[in-house]
Amino acid sequence: MIGVTMQIWPSDKPAHDVAKFSGCCGLDAVEDAKRIAYQLGIRHYVMNFRDIFAQRVIAHFCREYSLGRTPNPCIKCNQYVKFSALLERAKELDVERVATGHYARIEKDEDSGRCFLKKAVDRNKDQSYVLYPISQEQLKHILFPVGIFTKEQVRVKARELGLPVASKPDSQEICFIPDNDYAGFLKGQIPQAARPGPITDKEGHVLGKHKGTLFYTVGQRKGLSISAKEPLYVIAIQPEMNTIVVGGKQEVYGHRLTASDLNWIAVAKPGKPFTAKAKIRYHHQEAEAVITPLRGDRAYIEFREPQAAITPGQSIVFYEGDIVIGGGTVELTESYFKEYPESANNGSQHINI
Repeated sequence: MIGVTMQIWPSDKPAHDVAKFSGCCGLDAVEDAKRIAYQLGIRHYVMNFRDIFAQRVIAHFCREYSLGRTPNPCIKCNQYVKFSALLERAKELDVERVATGHYARIEKDEDSGRCFLKKAVDRNKDQSYVLYPISQEQLKHILFPVGIFTKEQVRVKARELGLPVASKPDSQEICFIPDNDYAGFLKGQIPQAARPGPITDKEGHVLGKHKGTLFYTVGQRKGLSISAKEPLYVIAIQPEMNTIVVGGKQEVYGHRLTASDLNWIAVAKPGKPFTAKAKIRYHHQEAEAVITPLRGDRAYIEFREPQAAITPGQSIVFYEGDIVIGGGTVELTESYFKEYPESANNGSQHINI
């Protein structure tokens, strides 16, 4: 058994900036891991994944915001770094399994031979949503040992073992954004998305002026600085026109979307529509939906009840009970179907994308 910490902070960053990296891969985490490995009597490695993290996580994060989308970088890190690059490096060291502290469970179905990704016992800490891109082959080499415990049970066990991180606070920030300053980070990376422009209603009437499309996300109400008879919310971001579109609360809701980059876990790609529970962001309450597979790795999803702020760039994940069926990235949303109603006529079979 060995311990590994990923090194992801850019090599050209000064020491005071590197020190601000937080979460599972910051400098504090490295020092904690070293101490624990020493205490457990195992070797500890710091592995360099700077380049792939910069390309697959940071660059993707910035690119999505420049396109008016709202990405989840933790999902991309899991997909391309933790359970791809790290897993491959582990195999080079003849390591059979990689265990992480994610709150989720993996169970193998002996009849089908498939590995099921399941929700954690502690529903308040469940991270199955951000793990949906993991493949069947990868699941065979992964362990989630804390998924069968509650967070408090894990802390109790850590205290019993005398581990120095037993009471360490959870990190809620994105590790590569110092001080959780999204706007400042993105403004430095994609200055073209920080240009002021018009705020309009869906008919194109100018209602105000925005500070830059990167400062807004679908469903946002605060920070619009518009006087109106009713509260206004962001309902669309149009970076090609440098425009933010707003509407009333009812216009934030939608029940249709398409998703791309689908990864199916519990089943092979379904051949026909099916009903499941789906969530459109990490803290979203699951809701019943009909999922219709499309050509390639896409799907058309229609919720039974309208959902608030379905946001391009976020992920949608499908569940049957506590089993993750699969998931993908939100692509087209309600505003598209309202603009092109023929696309949704007679279900999704007429969507030509």
